[in-house]
Amino acid sequence: MKKLFLMGRSEAGKTSLTQALKGEELHYIKTQYTNTEEDTIDSPGEYAESKRFSVGLACFSFEADVIAMVQAADEPFNLFGPGGRSFILRPLIGIITKIDSPYANVPMVRQWLINAGCERIFLVNNVTREGIDELMEYLKDDPEPLTLEEAKYRQSIGLNEWDPLP
Repeated sequence: MKKLFLMGRSEAGKTSLTQALKGEELHYIKTQYTNTEEDTIDSPGEYAESKRFSVGLACFSFEADVIAMVQAADEPFNLFGPGGRSFILRPLIGIITKIDSPYANVPMVRQWLINAGCERIFLVNNVTREGIDELMEYLKDDPEPLTLEEAKYRQSIGLNEWDPLP
């Protein structure tokens, strides 16, 4: 399974998502520090909310195979600007949580994630597990290792390691 790094605002549902991905019963835990598990890296929301701590997001992104920007469907504002992809050298996906909220505005949050550079967007409900299987299907395969020669060739033609060859 690909290692997933979750970043987003406090209370966006990152920790609940890690519990749902593991099939655990959901229980509230305030993430006080970055938790690294076998398949996930869960960061405190304060890292995304503060310029002072945001450099930690860039550092942890190198430890993952896939980076996920997590936003609740009822978010009142967007933390991730259009340049969000510029420091991420991994596939970037968007995960919209709390899609069942009466205040959900999925089209708006989806557009925010598209503007931030997300290549694919998943809609999930951590409580009912809606969308969790689709996300797990995306994450199930291990990334294919590249040789140094392959990596140099891809770099020479302007491709990321995960982009298909022309």
